[in-house]
Amino acid sequence: MSGSRMRSVAYGPLPADTTEDVRALGAGSAPRVAVLPVGSFEQHGPYLPLATDTLVACAVAGEIAGAYPVHLLPPVTIACSHEHAAWPGTVSISSVTLHAVVRDIAASLRRSGVEALVVVNGHGGNYVLGNVVQEASARGERMALFPAPEDWETACGRAGVVTSLLTDMHAGEIETSILLHAHPDVVRPGYESADFVADDRRHLLTTGMSAYTDSGVIGRPSLGSADKGKDILASLADSFGAYFSLLTEGAESAGGERG
Repeated sequence: MSGSRMRSVAYGPLPADTTEDVRALGAGSAPRVAVLPVGSFEQHGPYLPLATDTLVACAVAGEIAGAYPVHLLPPVTIACSHEHAAWPGTVSISSVTLHAVVRDIAASLRRSGVEALVVVNGHGGNYVLGNVVQEASARGERMALFPAPEDWETACGRAGVVTSLLTDMHAGEIETSILLHAHPDVVRPGYESADFVADDRRHLLTTGMSAYTDSGVIGRPSLGSADKGKDILASLADSFGAYFSLLTEGAESAGGERG
């Protein structure tokens, strides 16, 4: 890695890059890839902050930026959390707005020479991000959504996560583990005794989360640990390699031909 990548890639959830760092990153022959964390601002029970999904997305993106030559972007912090509207503090934007924001960011990046964008999603309710990537790819743009369910499955297996992805729906073992590792100062007491399971959620989009949980928790946060969080992030960084290769495949030679 170049000397510019030996620095800390982020200050908390925000990139610490200067414009010269970005210039140096783009000076090589490798195709340029940007990474955009997208989170949410929604309830996560009484022990995790409203910004949990944003912090998780930033932790994943930061791990990626520490391992690959990518342009790390600041997060989108408010997204589609309508199913959590019954809890104080939750704020949402429409799916149309989120779609437009990500598409505008991708267009701005392309104008500055960054042709590929990876959207790192930290909130399951941001369904529209799949459509953003789907439509961009159909237009011939280089975009990907990360992590896929398979990436989470691999990471959970590597980390020894006990809870299934179905049960670990919200403020459970995975999110608690990642924050215990990346931001332990924001995890409040109470997660040790907050387990709640509601696996049959077939009417979630109609009724919202409040029909399935009083606390806002669905999962087993008591099983969370900093070690699991560390291993989850390491595994996701490894999984990202396939995405990086896919987005940069053939782009380097094409760029040389254009030049």
